[in-house]
Amino acid sequence: MKKNNVALICLAAIVGICFTDCQWQGVARVNQELVLNDSGYFEARGLNVMVFSNWYDGSFDDAKIAGVEMIHHGVRTVTNGDVRLNPTPGQWDAIPEFVSRNVGKDGIEAVLRYSKYDFQYSVRGEARDGGVYVSVHSDRPIPDGLVGIAGFNLEFLPSAYWGKSFITDNASGLFPLYPSSDMTAINGETEPAPLASGKRIDLAPDDAERHITIASADNELQLFDGRNKAQNGWFVVRSLLPANKSGKIIEWFITAQTLKNWTRKPVIAHSQVGYHPAQQKVAVIELDKNDARTSKVQLLKINNDGSTTKVLNEKPKTWGRYLRYNYLTFDFSSIKEKGVYRLQYGDVVTASFRIDNNVYQNAWQPTLDVFYPVQMDHIFVREAYRVWHGDSHRDDALQAPINHHHFDLYAQGATTGNKYKPLQHIPGLNVGGWYDAGDFDIRTQTQNAVIMDLVRSYEHFGIMRDETTINPKSRSVEIHVPDGLPDILQQIEHGVIQLLAQQKAVGYAVNGIVESHIEQYRHLGDAVNKTDNISGNKDDRWAFTNKSTPLNYGAAAALASASRALKGYNANLATECLQVAQKIWADEHSHKPDIFVFTKGYLNTIGGALDAEEFRAAVELLQATGDDRYKNRINEMYPEISKKFGWLAGTIAQAIPLMDEKFKAQVEPQVKTYMDNLAAFNQNPFGVFISTGGWAGNGGIIQNSINCYLLHQHFPDLVNPELVYQGLNYIYGTHPDSDISFVSAVGAHSKQVAYGNNRADFTFIAGGIVPGVLILKPDFPENKEDYPFFWGENEYVVNLGASYIFLVNAVDNLLNNRQ
Repeated sequence: MKKNNVALICLAAIVGICFTDCQWQGVARVNQELVLNDSGYFEARGLNVMVFSNWYDGSFDDAKIAGVEMIHHGVRTVTNGDVRLNPTPGQWDAIPEFVSRNVGKDGIEAVLRYSKYDFQYSVRGEARDGGVYVSVHSDRPIPDGLVGIAGFNLEFLPSAYWGKSFITDNASGLFPLYPSSDMTAINGETEPAPLASGKRIDLAPDDAERHITIASADNELQLFDGRNKAQNGWFVVRSLLPANKSGKIIEWFITAQTLKNWTRKPVIAHSQVGYHPAQQKVAVIELDKNDARTSKVQLLKINNDGSTTKVLNEKPKTWGRYLRYNYLTFDFSSIKEKGVYRLQYGDVVTASFRIDNNVYQNAWQPTLDVFYPVQMDHIFVREAYRVWHGDSHRDDALQAPINHHHFDLYAQGATTGNKYKPLQHIPGLNVGGWYDAGDFDIRTQTQNAVIMDLVRSYEHFGIMRDETTINPKSRSVEIHVPDGLPDILQQIEHGVIQLLAQQKAVGYAVNGIVESHIEQYRHLGDAVNKTDNISGNKDDRWAFTNKSTPLNYGAAAALASASRALKGYNANLATECLQVAQKIWADEHSHKPDIFVFTKGYLNTIGGALDAEEFRAAVELLQATGDDRYKNRINEMYPEISKKFGWLAGTIAQAIPLMDEKFKAQVEPQVKTYMDNLAAFNQNPFGVFISTGGWAGNGGIIQNSINCYLLHQHFPDLVNPELVYQGLNYIYGTHPDSDISFVSAVGAHSKQVAYGNNRADFTFIAGGIVPGVLILKPDFPENKEDYPFFWGENEYVVNLGASYIFLVNAVDNLLNNRQ
């Protein structure tokens, strides 16, 4: 039986009062001290308390990674400890502005401000008395406009608590699996009534790994279920800030139970799909820093009678420290015999994986067979007995209003840029394209990328798979029903008809087509129900139509590439694609570039850098036409383009066989530098560059691997093919935090709870690829497997599918010498 103890956390969300020991009789304490470590957070074994180590998402508001947070027995279960203006804040509800954060020898202090109310306060954390005091200070009483509105909130992860109990001063209950609170009016808004209230709340006293106690001497604690208002809501404990007080206003006292000598279970990071006999095979073992055990790693071969044979039993090599964990590596590259295997380290045993020549041959198929049909807009999609969605957005689209900043990183400038007036219907846009991600907008920049990567896969690997019926005339799709036509070409066709529709409608590429109102944007379920599908009504999506030369070049590149793939499939469409691409090129070279400048926020919907987008267009047009004017432009641009080699390596590699030997000679030193940079960046045991931004890095990892494949074709002595394989191994489970495959339904243990358009059902779309492991500052790698609503970790994005299809075929091509 495991023994447990209690580590004391004193979270003083303080707005006024300091407690004495006599006020806390009955709250368990131990001598385990929480200390402020060198990484800037409070730490005890089995428990971390962070005070604004992370900040609200700069682009998408409340991402549940801010304020006071707790990592409890290795799982981040608590977040958003801060002053908020709602009992259960939603994603777009008001958040404070971050002013500053200071870590000193006595603790941590973050200064925050609600400018609208001229209210500034600080959250201060101090480690003493066997715990951590986190206090909120204000030099003056809260403004009248915030009385009864502002409160200190602390949010608890639903999947960590549902089914467990809570106990208050005089009541008890169970955290519900599904929200069922009574609803009431609070400050003029519909809000859930509290599940419980009192001066003390114990959360999960029946689970030592999740048991947290919150108590308050003078302030009522209320427990809410935020999922009543939004499926991505959390359980919330809240106390209102009292009026007419300054200094410290509220104080909570929080203890968190910890298991004695708790040590996180090791993770054996490996490929859930398996390995080709010829490639390197390295498992990475992730260990708690307190894990002092030494074990050998066993490679077990599974026999057909159910028995196992111990193939290897060796001591792993010490790699060292990365982020908060220690790592070992186990190289079993010497094993080339085909079969089914498992790895074991101590009492941890992996799922089964294969070693075989054909492990990758089918791994991309769910993405083309299922994920892409499900993402198709403007068409009805059925899979056997299931209807994924109806023929959505038949009413596209209204011209977006001028001087408007949209909540999903779109904006319309001072003019529409075309003949249509604000909110006037633009005909012809209700065809083709894919839902961008877990949401439903058509982001043109993404559409361009999907088309080019699908064309690249078709041209390099001759993919002719047919498992889907796609009927543009009836606007219908049947998954798992072949129609005699290559699915990849049908998907390319579906993408280009949207790009061509934009050019016909307004004369250039639109930024995107997106829901006009927040109520529609947050829609979960069948997109056909989001609008009435009758053109000209207020529920129609908006088209954002700022002229953008970079975005228009991106469309030209996509159309030129598609013209090559479609030539033998739909000759008329192929001709139209090339003609429009050439027209865009000529038009954009006839005037100064149109660069949309927006100063009120970040946009990612107007194309990439001007020179990068023009260079891509030049390469695609050169490959489509052989015209020297594009070759000349590539030569003119390359001295500057070479400075962005890492961003454009794949396109540069594509240009090499179209250019002369002099061009290749210019590229060679850049390839050497690129390889050196990758080596410098890959300072982790997984052999890839892991980004630390607000969106996890699978997209960049896949792209770097593709770049290495394309460069290897021309510089085999400079580019090690293992760099290609390592990226795919990472996607399949050789990564921090867990060993899960980030491709749903691919591999023995894959992503089954993801941020797709069906995320409200805590499920997945086969073949979708999620962003992956998010590195939360300063040192916590996270990918939630039981909670889908972290978009930066779990959201499918449509262009990642196309690049993944290419990478899998590239790896299979290299290992099986398919040319």
